[in-house]
Amino acid sequence: MTPRRPRFTRDVRGAVAVEFALLAPLLLLFYFGMAELTQAMMAQRRLFHATSLIGDMAAQNGQINQTRVNDIYNISLAVMKPFPASPMRLCLYSVVSDSKGKDTVAWVAPKNSPTDCPAAAAVVTNVPDSVLPAGSSVIVSTTSYNYTPATSLNKASFTFRRTYFLRPRRTETVEWLKT
Repeated sequence: MTPRRPRFTRDVRGAVAVEFALLAPLLLLFYFGMAELTQAMMAQRRLFHATSLIGDMAAQNGQINQTRVNDIYNISLAVMKPFPASPMRLCLYSVVSDSKGKDTVAWVAPKNSPTDCPAAAAVVTNVPDSVLPAGSSVIVSTTSYNYTPATSLNKASFTFRRTYFLRPRRTETVEWLKT
């Protein structure tokens, strides 16, 4: 009769099950992590597209009012689908530079109160001179989105931000019309 110990060390029947038990949690964690990373990247790309879209649509107008801005915002919220629109914050404003290069906000149209949205008639310094030379104007679209992962253990969230500067296309400035 052979001793149990050598026979036990040569027995490999359960090796695959042990390897699977050790690797399965790691592989599942990797799978869900990659799926969540992909969702976050999709939300970020949709936000960037929505930011570009609202600025571009506003820059195509010679005159704009709150009704038109609301329509533009509704389109940008549709671009974010299937992600929820409630964490999205939007700000659309026009910056006019005088002949001396002083940049002033001509009008502003915020949605969901973004923190970096300036007040009307405020002097801004965040527009590069290459984008806004003296005596011209630019449309600025700024968005932020609070993304919360579906499989987060600690309810962490990430904030994506994007700003675009677009020159008016049909006129020198996009004027605000009161409705």
